[in-house]
Amino acid sequence: MPVVEYGDKTFNVDEDGFIDSFDNWCEEWVMHVKEEEGIDELSDEHRKVIEVLQDYYKKNGIAPMVRILSKVTGFKLKHIYELFPSGPGRGACKMAGLPKPTGCV
Repeated sequence: MPVVEYGDKTFNVDEDGFIDSFDNWCEEWVMHVKEEEGIDELSDEHRKVIEVLQDYYKKNGIAPMVRILSKVTGFKLKHIYELFPSGPGRGACKMAGLPKPTGCV
């Protein structure tokens, strides 16, 4: 399994760079993905998307579909892509520590 080092942390990741376990998610992981995504500053809106994704995942064991994410956050899909340039599945779910989504998130 590939490894990513950031700060003083080491993370096991899958072949697409998603963290191996939600339980290993921490602020250092967020900072790593932020840099990978090319995001200069994390806003409250970024944090809101991450929180919604994590809450949904904790309750359902999967990432929400994009329409649910959009509805719960109140953000249009276009805005979510502005926040996370690689999209809700690749960027947002990755930053939130969720496994790689298998369907359309």
